[in-house]
Amino acid sequence: MAWSHDGWTGMSRDEQVIAAIEKVEPSVVNISTIRFERDAFLHVHPARGLGSGFIFDKLGHILTNHHITAGSREIEVALTDGRAFEGRLVGSDPANDLAVAKIDATDLPVAEMGDSNELKVGQTVIAIGNPFGLVGGPSVTVGVVSALNRHILAERVYEKLIQTDASINPGNSGGPLLDLTGKVVGINTANIPGAQSIGFAIPINTAKTVLEDIVKHGRVTRPWLGIIGIDISRELARRFNLTVDTGVMVMRVIPESPAERADLQSGDVVAAVGDAHVASMEDLQREIRTRTAGDAVSLVVVRGSDEGRVRVTI
Repeated sequence: MAWSHDGWTGMSRDEQVIAAIEKVEPSVVNISTIRFERDAFLHVHPARGLGSGFIFDKLGHILTNHHITAGSREIEVALTDGRAFEGRLVGSDPANDLAVAKIDATDLPVAEMGDSNELKVGQTVIAIGNPFGLVGGPSVTVGVVSALNRHILAERVYEKLIQTDASINPGNSGGPLLDLTGKVVGINTANIPGAQSIGFAIPINTAKTVLEDIVKHGRVTRPWLGIIGIDISRELARRFNLTVDTGVMVMRVIPESPAERADLQSGDVVAAVGDAHVASMEDLQREIRTRTAGDAVSLVVVRGSDEGRVRVTI
């Protein structure tokens, strides 16, 4: 037998799913946390949290969700072989709901990362985790990719998520989402309130862009402009009497952000970054992310009937 893009060649779908699970299961971990919370009477009580994660290198680094480890005073990591270790939080990326913990151990099984850019709607995916903290090891749900590039508003905006009908329950959060070859293509997150019969996962390629920063520096450094914007459509341009019909309309400027310091205002339209035209918020974010924090960029901004360039240090 040999691996193909879609799984083990010459195997049934059930056999492919089983082989993928057996390949990755040893690297899946259960994460138990303790944090201190105040009740209505301001009394402090310990609160337990549960989640999942997976080992991604031989040094004992574990990828999980930020909301699992946030505020934790203690982290315990349990492996599927019965070993348990004290975990240490290396760093986190709240914007993408990602965190990296570390255990001091040897002979660790490591999950293989795939390429989430290769995912297709309708493709079979497998979610592994430890829902509800039940004993007996990880559990598995199987479904398909039902949508890609989902943007979800919860406590913050989560971008470019993988949507799947594979059930992702509390405790499954932080575990890997696999393709049929047993490669990790996403990180499950159950931190989206109101989602029923669908689950969401953070693309593994998103994680790859921040893992190196977290492991090396304990934090993520990314360029940031500091606006909340909306894509301009022809209908929106007519409604607000705009002189342009493409670009990003600034709905809100974040206080003390680079955008505020550059005097951007609600109602402004960002039409270009440097010489690159932007037709959507996604275009604007992509252009900003190609820069480094501290860079000065020139924005083409339309305000009313006037158009000019604004220099912003991101």
